[in-house]
This record gives sequence, structure tokens and C-alpha cells, in this order.
Amino acid sequence: MRLVLMADTHLPKRARDLPAELWAAVDAADVVVHAGDWVDVPLLDALTARSKRLIACYGNNDGPALRARLPEIGRAELDGLRLAVVHETGPATGREQRCAARFPDTDVLVFGHSHIPWDTTAASGLRLLNPGSPTDRRRQPYATYQTATIADGLLTGVELHRIVRRA
Repeated sequence: MRLVLMADTHLPKRARDLPAELWAAVDAADVVVHAGDWVDVPLLDALTARSKRLIACYGNNDGPALRARLPEIGRAELDGLRLAVVHETGPATGREQRCAARFPDTDVLVFGHSHIPWDTTAASGLRLLNPGSPTDRRRQPYATYQTATIADGLLTGVELHRIVRRA
């Protein structure tokens, strides 16, 4: 099962659309995960239409129209792997311990908010992933998203993809 992970797209404020390479990854994926801060409804409609399966949540920059359609925390079981997606997890210091306590029945937690890619594992075994932002790199050298694979209940092949802006 092929996954695409993204967050903090901020459309149309930070970009007019997702990068073409990310749309290609969405089209090839079995599951797309979006960790909030969509900003406007058209991207939700487009990802819903183009994704085989979308698991998502709203973020702090998402207004009533998005909050009416998305949960604060999205959850799914994928081939035996328990996945959750939430926008904000608080400061980096102590994140693994906080999230392990807040999500005890979760194997993988995808989150956003910081625009900073993250890939760690808590002592409990909870894997924490932040794909960064494909449209608003802020202080990061690149805009980013992640891909991963699930097989036999295990998450493998997590890869951070850098989006190189073409002049």
C-alpha cells in the first residue's frame, strides 16, 4: 500500500496549486494523508476527487467550511497499521512522550503545523512523521512531502521528497 503524506498546503495563499510532482504522487498512491492547514475548500475537493483514499484533518488556519468536513483527528487502520493524523502536536521538546500518551492505540502519527520535516519513534514504538510543506518551506531549505509503504501491518520505505522550484 503506497502512501503520500502532506501538510500545510496553505492554498491559495502560499501557492496557486500543489506542485506537479506531488499531484503525480497522489495519482499513484493508494492512500493520501493531509495533516491540515488547507486554508480553502477547493484543494479538499480536488484531493477527494483524485485520491483513491484520503485521510485528513483540519488545521489551525482552516475555517468553518473545512472544519465542517474534516475531523480534528483523522484515524484509519491500514493493513493492520493504526494511523492517526492531527495538525498540531506542540513544541518539539517532549513531543514523542506527549504523543505516545495522547495516542496510545496508534502505530503512526502524521502531523503538521511547524512546516519542519520530522521522523522519529517514541519509546512506545509510535512513529511520528511530519512531511513539512510542499508549498511554504518557511525557514527550511526545500518544500517537502513524504511517501511511505505499508505491508503486512508495517510502515516501511518512508522517504522525504524535496521539491525543487524551477526557474
